[in-house]
Formats: sequence, C-alpha cells, structure tokens
Amino acid sequence: MDFRSEHTDWAARLLRQAGDLNRFSRRKFLVGTAASGVLAADMLFTQRVQGQRRSSRILPVTDDFADKYHPHASWFLFPGYKTSWEEAQWILNSLRGALNRRGRLAAVGYSNLGLDIDEVVIAVIEYVRAHKLTTLYFYGHSFGGMVATQVAARLRELHGVEVAFILLDSSPHNRADVLDQSWFDGVVFLYESGFRVPSVIRGSYELGERIVHKNERTWRQILDQAMAQLTPIAPSSVLIQSESAYIYHFAPARFAGKLGNSRMAFIGNPQDQTVRYTTAKAGWQATFAANMESTELQTEGARPAHASPGWNPFVYRPLVVELQDRLFPLPRGGSRVTIY
Repeated sequence: MDFRSEHTDWAARLLRQAGDLNRFSRRKFLVGTAASGVLAADMLFTQRVQGQRRSSRILPVTDDFADKYHPHASWFLFPGYKTSWEEAQWILNSLRGALNRRGRLAAVGYSNLGLDIDEVVIAVIEYVRAHKLTTLYFYGHSFGGMVATQVAARLRELHGVEVAFILLDSSPHNRADVLDQSWFDGVVFLYESGFRVPSVIRGSYELGERIVHKNERTWRQILDQAMAQLTPIAPSSVLIQSESAYIYHFAPARFAGKLGNSRMAFIGNPQDQTVRYTTAKAGWQATFAANMESTELQTEGARPAHASPGWNPFVYRPLVVELQDRLFPLPRGGSRVTIY
C-alpha cells in the first residue's frame, strides 16, 4: 500500500470516529458526567466518614424523659458484630421506651482502625466523668456482651466504677458458641496473618451469607443488610476482622470474680442460627454464677432470631422492662424517681 492510500484510510477512520462522536447524544454525555460526579462525591463522603471514625466514641441518644429524670444514670449499648454506629443508635431508639425507665441512652462506636478495649474503656470513663454518672447499665448486643463484660471488669479494676447491670443479648460465651466455625476461623487467620479483606469482597460475602440463612430474613432485609455493608457508614473491614479475632480469643474465665456486685441477665432464642443458644446460656451461667440473675427469658417470635431488637422492638421491650422491674424496682412514686 502506498503513502497516498494509507493516508486516505487514516482520514476515513477519522471521519467515522467524528461521526460516532456526533451520534453520541448529549443526554448520554450528561448521564455519564452525573454518574462520575456521584462516584466522586461518594468517595469524598466515604473518606470523610471513615476519617471521623478513627477512634472509639460514645454516641448519646437524646431522650427528654431520661435526660430529665435520670440525669446521673445511663445505659451503654455495646454493639454486636458488624454493627455500624448508626445501627447501634437505631437499636437504642427501638428500645427507648424500655431503657429510658432507668437511665439515659448512649452507644459505643468502635473505631474503624480496629477494636481496642483500652480505647473503649477510656471513652466510657471519660463520658461517665463528663456527665457525672453514678449508675451504669450495660446492654451487650451479640458479641457486644463479651466487650461489655470485659469493660465492666476493667472499669472496676482501674477506676473503681462498678456497673449495676449487664444484659447479654444472644452473646456467645466463647468462640465455640459461634455456629459458622469454618468461616470464622478463616477470617481470624487472614487478619492475624496481616491480610485485610477489601470491602467489595466483604460485601459479596455478606450477601451470600444472608441468602444461605434466608429462613431468618425477608428478601428485602437481605438486600438492605448486604448493601449496608458497602455504604460509607458501614464498619470497616479492619474493624470486622479485629472483632472476629476478639471473639476467637475471648476467655470469660479471666473476668469471673472481677465484676463485684454487678448483676447480669442473659436473653436469647433457641432458634438462633448464629450463636448456639444452649451452650452460650449455660456458659455464662456457669462462669458468672455469682452475678447471674436470669437466663430464662427468651426472645420468642423474633425474626431474625439472633440479637435483633432493632427489627423486633415489641418482642424485646417487655423483656427489658420485666428485668428492670425485677432487679431494680422503683420506689413508690413511679418512674419519675431515680435510684442511684
């Protein structure tokens, strides 16, 4: 092919490309530009949110009644595995009508850099001192019951602050109570080997896990919960892996006899597909026999069966009220009087 023919072919290709570009509609261009803008904004928002969650924080939930009549008493919610800051506050709001009868409301927000018990203890004691709290109630949501127990022991040991009550909601007593052992072991192995799971892979696993346990959730709940793991406000992969390692190594016997007069109660569901109900209940009862006041109450009818007060407030609220009235009865005069 001579130079003139090659030049002609090149000019023809250029004209075709120009024609294709001309046929590319303004609408498509604007849609593409908008999509790019949304992606950029999402990345910036994600970066900002993740940057704000580099340390553990106490997240108060305002309740006018509790704030007025129980100014020096507070519930602290210790969130469960994979629970975001927003979901922890949602759980508190779901239980508000029961919890506010004895104290104000606050949740612990774990750092996205990883679960650090020392940091959690510092956040709690600083909040206690800043708000002049004299009565503490802990709500351990799923694995949060493990954290609540250790934090209570550390508060008493290091600061002389005793927790009045620890409510364990479907909390595993140790790693053997976790039903999905094969996945659990794998996550811990990867974490302790220095491997950090990318968010997209984690989100794909979340969807698969929830489909496997479809009997516990509606399809809408499966989609909502799986997508929640890919949002900017979701717990980081590092936090989730560190939570797995914490559960894996948790040894409750270390804290037996170190809770003083703290009273405890365990609630759960025999249909739980995440934590083995019978062994978890028996384990907590045996290890903390001196503190355990109740293990018989069940969250019967809750779906999913595992630690779901946010989805089933009408199942959980009566149980929380019953425990409070039984263990911390109010003096004559009603709930407007605070006990310290």
